[in-house]
Amino acid sequence: MKVAVIGCTHAGTAAIVNTAQLYPDAEITVYERNDNISFLSCGIALYVGGVVKDPQGLFYSSPEKLAELGVKTNMRHEVIAVDTKAKTLRARNLANGQEFDDTYDKLIMTTGSWPIVPKLEGMDLDGILLSKNYNHSNTIIERAQQVNRITVVGAGYIGVELVEAFQMNGKQVTLIDGEERILSKYLDEEFTAPTEQSLKDHGITLALGEKVSSFAGENGKITKVITSKGEHETELVILCIGFRPNTELLKNQVEMLPNGAIIVNNYMETSAPDVFAAGDSCAIHYNPTGKNAYIPLATNAVRMGTLVARNLVAQTIPYMGTQGTSGIKIYEDNIAGTGLTEEAARGEGMEVDSVMITDNYRPEFMPTFEQVQLKVVFERATRRILGAQIMSKMDLTQSINTISVCIQNKMTVDQLAFIDFFFQPHYNKPWNFLNTAGLQALQQTLPVKETALV
Repeated sequence: MKVAVIGCTHAGTAAIVNTAQLYPDAEITVYERNDNISFLSCGIALYVGGVVKDPQGLFYSSPEKLAELGVKTNMRHEVIAVDTKAKTLRARNLANGQEFDDTYDKLIMTTGSWPIVPKLEGMDLDGILLSKNYNHSNTIIERAQQVNRITVVGAGYIGVELVEAFQMNGKQVTLIDGEERILSKYLDEEFTAPTEQSLKDHGITLALGEKVSSFAGENGKITKVITSKGEHETELVILCIGFRPNTELLKNQVEMLPNGAIIVNNYMETSAPDVFAAGDSCAIHYNPTGKNAYIPLATNAVRMGTLVARNLVAQTIPYMGTQGTSGIKIYEDNIAGTGLTEEAARGEGMEVDSVMITDNYRPEFMPTFEQVQLKVVFERATRRILGAQIMSKMDLTQSINTISVCIQNKMTVDQLAFIDFFFQPHYNKPWNFLNTAGLQALQQTLPVKETALV
């Protein structure tokens, strides 16, 4: 069996390693356009901020490790064409420009994504950088050392983590986003408002509800970011607007979402025979809505890549879908979310309710008892849990993994009230705060007279 793999980051590495282990006789050839593989881009802000001192720790594989499994890895090779009917591909060696053809029995598309780069006046100015791969991170660190004023465009996870890192390095930082709130895709206002205040308290300038219209400079170097509401002086700009799937190779050959994300079935198969896809290049089944969605996360990528290998020869293990579970630490706040926010659920046209609790995570007789803020979103008619968000100075983010499992299994908020959790004063209360959220949701539905007796 001849297997070709295009792209080798999270999904690609998982697919390659598992394929090599499951099918030791398979001939596996990898095509990777970069000079490194398996870089954990989610660690860029930690590297930039100096938390991670040795960047080699952000790599979990290498061509040498893959070679030990019998895998041939063509580094700095770009695949320029794929013919899914003929089962052929054409590749270019980026070092010498030489092109050649190859064939395959099975093709694994793990081409990932690339940052969205807007077509704006001044984009060619020196000092406008992207944040995606290892080379980007090194450039950001090098350039940031030479300047004082830094602007980050895009208030998603990467953007927020970067402004924190720059501020902690003593830089004057501005965060710009066209939305009125930071992290608006991941959290409701009850969680973004205090996080925004924390950023402001640390001296970060928030320019929210501002759309970047152009960039201005002097002597070819960036000096200003011009938005719909004004201008921001700067010496360096990092674009963190979002990502698009890298799927041009299969355009008009497989089914895709409008944004180009490849649609796969539960076994990671595309609409083309013997062509599989995983990771940021594809859409996933989003359990809260039951629809295909584009949610580029490393966790989704490694699961999907592993499943590609398991299903390469026969449909063996189906994909369970995702809740888009994620977390972030901003200064002292530990924040995590899963599934739909209340705002996103309403945007989907769903009729939902939510319950919000603020409680101490363990008994008040303990020496310390940090406060926890938890919100659970559920469908009004069925009371099925659709999403949840948590924030605390104490790291309680693993609780969101529990809610993720609840969503996965279509559990109701009423069932959440009575799930069996252990009690130990070091860790929690007799009624775990997850139980408490469920109990409060139950109480909200009681008749007035019955409520009075509770």
